[in-house]
Amino acid sequence: MTDTAATIQAARHGDAAARAAVARGTTTSPELLTFLAADRAAEVRQAVAANAGTPPAAARLLASDADAAVRRVLARRIAALAPSLGPGLGPGAQDRMARISAGTLAMLVEDAAVEVRAAIAAVVRDMPDAPRALILRLARDTAMPVAEPVIRLSPLLSDADLLALIADPPAPATRRAVARRPALSEVLSDAIVETTDTPAIAALLANPSAAIREATLDRLVENAGNHSSWQAALVRRARLPAGAARALGEMVADHLLGVLAARPDLPPGLAETLRGRVTARMAQPDDARAEAALFAAARAGDRGLLTEHLAEAAGVTVARVEAALALRSGRAIAGLCHSAGWSAALAAEVQAVLGGLSPAEVVRPTAEGGWSLGEAELQWQAELLEGLPA
Repeated sequence: MTDTAATIQAARHGDAAARAAVARGTTTSPELLTFLAADRAAEVRQAVAANAGTPPAAARLLASDADAAVRRVLARRIAALAPSLGPGLGPGAQDRMARISAGTLAMLVEDAAVEVRAAIAAVVRDMPDAPRALILRLARDTAMPVAEPVIRLSPLLSDADLLALIADPPAPATRRAVARRPALSEVLSDAIVETTDTPAIAALLANPSAAIREATLDRLVENAGNHSSWQAALVRRARLPAGAARALGEMVADHLLGVLAARPDLPPGLAETLRGRVTARMAQPDDARAEAALFAAARAGDRGLLTEHLAEAAGVTVARVEAALALRSGRAIAGLCHSAGWSAALAAEVQAVLGGLSPAEVVRPTAEGGWSLGEAELQWQAELLEGLPA
C-alpha cells in the first residue's frame, strides 16, 4: 500500500474529520494507521481501531487507550478474529502477528469497562470455534451484560460447565442466565431447582424449551403458593401435567385465573370451575375489580402490567412513567397515581414495587385509607412530571 501525498497531508495536518476519513480508508498504509493510532482525537483512534488493516502492534497500543469507546470498537474487531488466534487467549496462536492479536484480546477481556468486555461477548457468544478459554472467562464474568449472552448461547459450554456455574455463581444473576438457556436439560433444570434460588427457578419455569421432569414440576407447584412469579410462569408452560394444573387451580392469584382457565389441556371439570371463579370476579364493580387486579399484580411483582396500566390511566406515555420512577421520589409517584385515579393504598404498593422505595420512603395512606398528601401537593407533583421525557 502506498499513501498519496494528499492522504499524508490530511493525516498530518487535516482537521479531525479528515484524519478520521484517512483512518477509515481501506487503502491506508499500516504505517499511517500506526501514526493515527496516537491521534489526539478519539474519533480518529476509533476509526483506526475499527480498520481491519491496522497492524496488530498498533492495535495492542489501542487496547490501553484512555477512551473506553476506542477500546470497545477495538474489542469488537479483535473478537471477530478469535477463531484464528489459537485455543487459548495467547500462547496458542500460530504466528507472531496472531500471538500479538491474541495478547490484545487477553487484555481487552480483562478490561475494567463493562462495555469493552460486553463487546467481545456480543461477537463470540454463538461462535462454535471461539477459543474455549475465552468463552469460560466471559461466562464467569461478574457483569451480566458480559456473561449472559455467552451463558445463554455459546455451544462450547458443556453441561459440566453450566453445572459449575449453578453451583458457584460468580454473580447473583448467573443462575438466571443458565435457566434461560435454550433446550436446557433435565439435569440442569434439577440443579437449578435444588439451589432454591427463587428468581432462577422463575426464569427456568418461564423457559419454554427447558426440559423439567414431571416430579420436579409437581414439587415446584407444591411450593408455588408462596411464589407468585412461579405461578405466572407455570400457568403459561406449554405442557402442564393434570395434577399440577389442579393444584394451581387452588392457589393461583386472581389476575392469573383467566390465563389458566383458557388453557385447552385442563383436566375435565377444572376449566368450568376456574371460569366460574373468573365470572364471579368479573361480577364485582368495575373499579373494585380493576383495583383488586392491580393489587394482585403488585403482589406478584408484575412491573410490566403495572407500568402499562399506570401510563394508560394517567394519560401519559410509558416513557414518562419510567422517567418518573427513575426519580425515586415517593411524592412524584404518588402524584402520578393520583392523576390515574388510583387509591392511596394502591399508590403505596406502586411506590414499593415500581419505584423500589424502602418502607421509610413510601408515601403511605392515612389510617382511613385516604391521601396523606394534600390535593394541591398531589396536583403539583403531577405537573412537575410534565417536564419529563414523553
